[in-house]
Amino acid sequence: MSRAINHLLIGGFIIMTMAIPTATTANAKDLKLEIVNPKNLYDPTPNGYSTAVIVPRDARLAYISGQGGQDGTGALSPDFAVQVKQAYANLRTALEGLGARPDQVAKLTVFVVDHDMSKLELLTRNVKDMFGETLPAQTLIPVPKLAIDPMLFEVEAVVILE
Repeated sequence: MSRAINHLLIGGFIIMTMAIPTATTANAKDLKLEIVNPKNLYDPTPNGYSTAVIVPRDARLAYISGQGGQDGTGALSPDFAVQVKQAYANLRTALEGLGARPDQVAKLTVFVVDHDMSKLELLTRNVKDMFGETLPAQTLIPVPKLAIDPMLFEVEAVVILE
């Protein structure tokens, strides 16, 4: 093996071992999300979200895939409000399956079919009902359609685990 290749291999090994995190034990207090709403920006909390959320250094993350408004049988109501309420109920069930609570959600992404401003109040109410004062960062993406035609709303989440 050439000397240059040998140096590259050794250097790569050193870099890889330097990037390995050290094991630490974090307590529940260390795993709280830090909500950041800078004073010089528009206050997003009346609209049901926070500008930014800092995830603790030692937290494990879980990603919850998009939860739609299907009930336990897979049926979808044609009503937008019913789908939104059910989607958040499904998100809560997914959180419980992880052993997590709503205050551990760092980020939401919501997808709304044919979004218009008339839907914001309903969306905000559902987020506040679920998250209270611990509002996650959130992005709303208007879309022409979702995975299946009758689906009107979907919510995905990034969660820290204790």
